[in-house]
Amino acid sequence: MIRTRHIISGMLALFTSLSALAQTDPDFHIYICIGQSNMEGNARIEPVDMGDVDGRFRVMATVDYMKPERKIGEWYVAEPPLVRESTGLTPMDYFGRAMVERLPGNVKVGVVSVAIGGCRIEHLSKDYDPLTLSGEAEWFQDYMHFYGDYPYGRLIACAKKAKEAGVIKGILLHQGESNNGDTLWCGKVKRLYEDILSDLGLPQQSIPLYAGELVSKEMGGVCGDMNCIIRSLPEKLPCVRIISSEGLPQNGDGLHFTASAYRELGHRYAESALALMGILPSVESANESERIADLDVSSE
Repeated sequence: MIRTRHIISGMLALFTSLSALAQTDPDFHIYICIGQSNMEGNARIEPVDMGDVDGRFRVMATVDYMKPERKIGEWYVAEPPLVRESTGLTPMDYFGRAMVERLPGNVKVGVVSVAIGGCRIEHLSKDYDPLTLSGEAEWFQDYMHFYGDYPYGRLIACAKKAKEAGVIKGILLHQGESNNGDTLWCGKVKRLYEDILSDLGLPQQSIPLYAGELVSKEMGGVCGDMNCIIRSLPEKLPCVRIISSEGLPQNGDGLHFTASAYRELGHRYAESALALMGILPSVESANESERIADLDVSSE
């Protein structure tokens, strides 16, 4: 009798596993997005950014919203704001729009984001100790509270749920202002990347990491020198693609991009991802053509 119960339990477990696998849509491409204020969304959302968002572009809420009403772990059409209700436009907005515009009509794109204004890369890491938060500024503590004071845990929990619905295709990173000049930054990003893949049960180096540059010195960026460190990241992680911020304007504080720059930066993230998949844009401006010529279009 005991043996029979064990067999039945094993069959039920197998059925549950197969059922979950059957629900996983290989045409649902999911991207994990992490960073600080430029990924969180600093620019004002403008009328051009609202409405007409393709239903194939989805966002999983990683915090609870009131307006619009969203719940942690649930999928929604990716109308801004994407990170939390008081945030603005982010590169994710136009990354996802550009992706679904150029991918086949059966493919959906989803983003899962944890981004916190003012955070260091250490605040996003697996080994971050929430007990140290008491020494931070009150406004920053408020931001961290949205993620239960442990952003990494929230990211992994939501990414695991997202992984049940689709296939994780990449990680988008935009961070560095709070680590400006940190020569150990690349190693910290490498450890974060490896921890994420390990905790999601993904082979190391199996998905690309797209790392965006900060506002450049030429455009008045006060952390522009950090781009030299960011550009060295592929020396630590061969799977990294660097997303250029060349020519993108900032809003006057030397740290944050304008709304138009976020739109262009999002397209640049998308162009890099599409190029890596061997897909070229259907319509190219002269500037896009120059950038695409420099991208690695080989399949990996």
